[in-house]
Amino acid sequence: MLQEFIKIVLTIFLCSVIGAEREVRSKVAGLRTHILVGVGSCLIVLTSLYLFDIYKGVVVIDPTRMIANIITGIGFLCAGTIIRSGPSVIGLTTAATLWIVSCIGISVGAGHYTAAVMVTLVVFIVLVGMRSIDSRLHQNAKEEQN
Repeated sequence: MLQEFIKIVLTIFLCSVIGAEREVRSKVAGLRTHILVGVGSCLIVLTSLYLFDIYKGVVVIDPTRMIANIITGIGFLCAGTIIRSGPSVIGLTTAATLWIVSCIGISVGAGHYTAAVMVTLVVFIVLVGMRSIDSRLHQNAKEEQN
């Protein structure tokens, strides 16, 4: 029980790092949404592993099947955040962050903490640190068009 508690708390923390960045940027899917997606994914993995332990030797169960279905379900959720407005598309980064917090929840639920922490740091660096580079690239492209 303590191990599950630690996994859920770690998932909340890691997903809140990404969700807070989205919240600060006033995106539709913010802190709460990112935490809920991550914790839900973690819970499904914990449940899958729990069921695997219960039915081990009784019934053939593949815990990865539930995990694979998380990715499919989150894909539908992410699709709802993407909006096409004329020639431009908005919401792709938010969709990607929702997908990645789901993966972080999966990783933590499976006990792969190091990868979850490293990916959280990489995502945060990309979201925050790459913003200025992205702006410069767009500015240079506009200058070249003129």
